[in-house]
Amino acid sequence: MLSTLRNAWKVPELRKRMLFTLLIVVIFRLGIFIPVPGVDTSRLANLTSGSGSLLGFYDMISGGAFSKFSIFALGVGPYINASIIIQLLTIAIPYLEQLSKEGQEGRKKIQNYTKYAAYIFALIQAYGMYALIANSGAIALEGKTGLFLILITMTTGSALLVWIGEQISVYGLGNGVSVIIFVNIISSLPTMIYQIMGLLSAKQVSPVEVIIFIAVVLALLLTVIVINLAERRIPVQYAGKAVGRKVVKGQSTHIPVSLNSSGVMAIIFAMSVMATPATIAQIWPNSSFAKFVTGSPWSIFSEKSYKYAIAYFVLILFFAWFYTLITFKPEEMAENMNKSSGFIPGIRPGEKTATYLEKILTRIAILGGTFAAIIAVVPILAGAYSNFKGVTFGGTSLLIMVSVSIETMKQLESQLVMRHYQGFLK
Repeated sequence: MLSTLRNAWKVPELRKRMLFTLLIVVIFRLGIFIPVPGVDTSRLANLTSGSGSLLGFYDMISGGAFSKFSIFALGVGPYINASIIIQLLTIAIPYLEQLSKEGQEGRKKIQNYTKYAAYIFALIQAYGMYALIANSGAIALEGKTGLFLILITMTTGSALLVWIGEQISVYGLGNGVSVIIFVNIISSLPTMIYQIMGLLSAKQVSPVEVIIFIAVVLALLLTVIVINLAERRIPVQYAGKAVGRKVVKGQSTHIPVSLNSSGVMAIIFAMSVMATPATIAQIWPNSSFAKFVTGSPWSIFSEKSYKYAIAYFVLILFFAWFYTLITFKPEEMAENMNKSSGFIPGIRPGEKTATYLEKILTRIAILGGTFAAIIAVVPILAGAYSNFKGVTFGGTSLLIMVSVSIETMKQLESQLVMRHYQGFLK
């Protein structure tokens, strides 16, 4: 990786892209410390506690902007939600499905719809945040004026971040929105180190426990890297055909399916399902629903209970299977393969191929979902049953950091290959 960065720095165009990305990162990180007017941020510290909470997740991908309630408090969360919903609607709505098959122009229209939906989600989430912090007494400027000011500031901040992400995608390196999330997660590492040092100085944990904690984190990081690079290759044979007077020989290739293709998405879906009731309970703390969620022995929504971990684990498995099947579409894959005169050796084309692909994808989804569930549940159990309580550490952050790093490095390597950079090719 370091050699790739060093070789890329020697290419003038790539050096400009790297410097542009670094400049944009510095600019938007400065915005993290600009607070929303009319909010007392000192009363919001307990809202984002918990490694598996929905608000804690938003605070993580916003780089701590939500706990500071800055102008970027929503981060790119509304855009992520809009992207997920539009992606699911593409399967359900024929018009969107047709647009997705129309090439670049169709993708541009879908991208515009995603932006419009993101603005709507930003307004809704901003109002939800306003209602949430109003119960904690953090609103210094009450009334319609305060509400309007908070809504317009948070929505504009989220839209600005999406625009910044687009600039990084066009003029910088990597996917802009992913780079923003990656930088925000990286920015939380000093906080985690400070929390561990605080526990160590207060003698709440021993040096041996700290070493074990670091070893577990490194083991999880190594496992995430290996699983993200792992893939299942489905062999495909294409029959020979005559093109004019020439006979094109058949070719052997494969369909690569990543083992962890749905890991992050499955965790986000499961986290939303498990954390939404607790978030609603915070908005109406005196309701009977809130009392059931927070105080009932039958509730599965308490992060400190083993029932929460079990339900979270099962939901991640389900969403991993669901997301994998709706993303790869075995029937469509089999149909396209048949149209291209391709077949899987030993499997009859058509329905048999679709059944075979569905079976393979189900196995991959279960295996990848189990891995993602372990990565997501381990930090929650560590926070509930170890002495490292309150430490900002989540398995989701590891998955996002590794996937974004690998994606960016692959893009950088492809840029080097296109320029036939001799130092890299050697």
